[in-house]
Amino acid sequence: MSIAANISAIKDELKNTSVKLIAVSKTKPIESITEAYEAGQRIFGENMVQELVEKAEKLPKDIEWHLIGHLQTNKVKYIAPFITMIHSVDSIKLLQEINKQAAKHNRIIDCLLQIYIADEDTKYGMDFAETVELLRSDEFKELKNIKVCGVMGIATLTDNPRMISDEFYELKTFHAGLKDTFFRKDPHFDEISMGMSGDYKIAVEQGSTMIRLGSTLFGTRKKLAN
Repeated sequence: MSIAANISAIKDELKNTSVKLIAVSKTKPIESITEAYEAGQRIFGENMVQELVEKAEKLPKDIEWHLIGHLQTNKVKYIAPFITMIHSVDSIKLLQEINKQAAKHNRIIDCLLQIYIADEDTKYGMDFAETVELLRSDEFKELKNIKVCGVMGIATLTDNPRMISDEFYELKTFHAGLKDTFFRKDPHFDEISMGMSGDYKIAVEQGSTMIRLGSTLFGTRKKLAN
């Protein structure tokens, strides 16, 4: 099916929910993103800062750009003027830099805390205890130009749906605990970004508010010939 047809099919699946569709456009050409845009898609997710900046310069300005990949502190300044949301915040150091760069542009940048939920080695994401420590810290309370809107997690890459479901359930439960403890008076703390092309249906069942779909919308990446 075409990109437009794929988007239409997913939105039909989500029509009775409040789940937001993030089109993961990493490595995709401008033409493919334009096709998705013309089909009504306005939220796009990128992994790499340089690629994100280049695309943002060339594409319509009403696009909401989400940074979903690992973000180095020295790259924050390049996206601070326009980024809509950063999903991959995994340290107080990164939050402080986002806050610093947002202040330079008189902005408040929406952020999600990346939580490590997978049963596999990964470099990125905080565990539950680290997240609580961050939110309790004096350093966090000083940040005025960021808004923590929820959490993000990536499930284990496995064919076991029960395992994936349990991991997403843990994240939803942890989000509820953070809401009750730290954000009870903050209506904006309502996002749970979980679910990709291989597991988004399970994520929606477990309470995801944002799904990040790439190949489901754009098709699989073509392998380069040798």
